[in-house]
Amino acid sequence: MRFSYYDRLSGERKKIYRQSDSIVTLGIPPGLELGEVVGRIDLGLKADDRAAVQRACQALVDALNHGYRVPPARVRVLDRRPDEGDGELHGLYEPAQGRAQAAITAWMRTAQRSQVVAFKTFLRTLIHELCHHLDYELFALEETFHTEGFYKRESSLVSALLAQYGVGASRDRTAP
Repeated sequence: MRFSYYDRLSGERKKIYRQSDSIVTLGIPPGLELGEVVGRIDLGLKADDRAAVQRACQALVDALNHGYRVPPARVRVLDRRPDEGDGELHGLYEPAQGRAQAAITAWMRTAQRSQVVAFKTFLRTLIHELCHHLDYELFALEETFHTEGFYKRESSLVSALLAQYGVGASRDRTAP
């Protein structure tokens, strides 16, 4: 299934879209055991400790980027999501430009109620933004689109990380 905006893309952009859509899985690089670092994200959120969450997120992204053999990305965890009028911005990916390293930003509190974001929602946001980075750096796509394949890659990586942490897709666990 192609999303409705596909029909408005140029021929070259449609080609990139189709390339992205054809990549449907993304596992954890071989040899990486990331359950502990994923657990630190969970614990940091439960403790409402932004600095701890940022350190854990950076460690996770660093390990994955190293495992995939792609350039690093700087992670920023900010406090409260921006309110964009028609919704909240959950995360943001900024590609590398010149000498500037790529950046991933995620917010740990909701805009309206200023509540700490649920662990799985936060992890999915972080991995979503990492997937944009991987589109450019691992898959060498000239552009990163929200395709069905993109969402499948995101889901497969999140599921693998949750499995290493010992949390199923539909059940929670108390952090260690």
